[in-house]
Amino acid sequence: MAGRGCSWSLGHLNEDNARFLLLAALIVLYLLGGAAVFSALELAHERQARQRWEERLANFSRGHNLSRDELRGFLRHYEEATRAGIRVDNVRPRWDFTGAFYFVGTVVSTIGFGMTTPATVGGKIFLIFYGLVGCSSTILFFNLFLERLITVIAYIMKSCHQRQLRRRGALPQDSLKGPGKREADSLAGWKPSVYYVMLILCTASVLISCCASAMYTPMEGWSYFDSLYFCFVAFSTIGFGDLVSSQNAQYERQGLYRFANFVFILMGVCCIYSLFNVISILIKQSVNWILRKMDARCCPRCRRRFLPSRRNAVMPGTVRKRGAVSIETDAGPESEADARRLSGEMISVKDFLAANKVSLAILQKQLSETANGCAHQTGTPSRDDEFSGGVGAFAIMNNRLAETSGDR
Repeated sequence: MAGRGCSWSLGHLNEDNARFLLLAALIVLYLLGGAAVFSALELAHERQARQRWEERLANFSRGHNLSRDELRGFLRHYEEATRAGIRVDNVRPRWDFTGAFYFVGTVVSTIGFGMTTPATVGGKIFLIFYGLVGCSSTILFFNLFLERLITVIAYIMKSCHQRQLRRRGALPQDSLKGPGKREADSLAGWKPSVYYVMLILCTASVLISCCASAMYTPMEGWSYFDSLYFCFVAFSTIGFGDLVSSQNAQYERQGLYRFANFVFILMGVCCIYSLFNVISILIKQSVNWILRKMDARCCPRCRRRFLPSRRNAVMPGTVRKRGAVSIETDAGPESEADARRLSGEMISVKDFLAANKVSLAILQKQLSETANGCAHQTGTPSRDDEFSGGVGAFAIMNNRLAETSGDR
């Protein structure tokens, strides 16, 4: 029975396919749960609104001696006018230059409020090609924004660390930036943790949303909660269109308000989009953890087959702390050997050679040279650290670990 149970184990699936299937199943469950919650919250209100509308429609039809069909036909004409941008209240023109600029901003940012849409065939055709290039360019801009943010955080972390060392008088000379050294190389090893980046982006998003809501509340006449709701819908590019800023014909200090509205939306979209990317890394890390747990519990025999033996295992000298995921690790290790190596578990010699890219032939040659008393001379001086010491094969492995840890 145990052998038959192994036929559906996750070990028989490709790791990427298993991750994809599990994530798809979790998203479906997430959608079902969200639909149940929103249905429970909004269905009763929808029924009450429909009942009130039917009563008002019947009273208006009786009071003005109109048939229900004639009244409904008139309302359909008003819906067509609404889609064209005509409102009962006095609103700004939709297709003057400023209105068109607001529209293309919602297109390339993928917000798409929906209150303005092209009505002509030429406009719809142009929108297809314009959005294709514009959305791609904006997504690239958002990704570069996240990269610049990570670089700034790394630079601040390094500067603070060097300032502390200068105060103690313990700053090594080789840590100073050389004249020909690139800035990217000097920041290697200072990439912040995913959790730090997520905390910074969350803080920035909350501050921008609160400041923007304080501006929208008096200018648009919304409540502060509705303003916060609009900020999330707009910054996350969901863009329902039930609340849209800068749509009235006149505002107090109109030019300044429209400029501030543009800046807030731009900054908010950058922060929320970057935050989504960081959260997706954590989600991927969680999915990988679930896959490992499911594979270990569902099929121990397959797990023994896919995990290497622990005989002749060596313990790496430097191991990252559990949970300290760098922003560049993309939610953790991509292989089982990397997962065990980063988590502090013992790895086999085969995994050690594969992880550190050590050729077995080179290792045998170095063993022979060491046995003959003519160890291989390298151009780099020996390092007196935690890896130094040892005899024979362990000495070579310790030197290799020291080299790899120095490269990192």
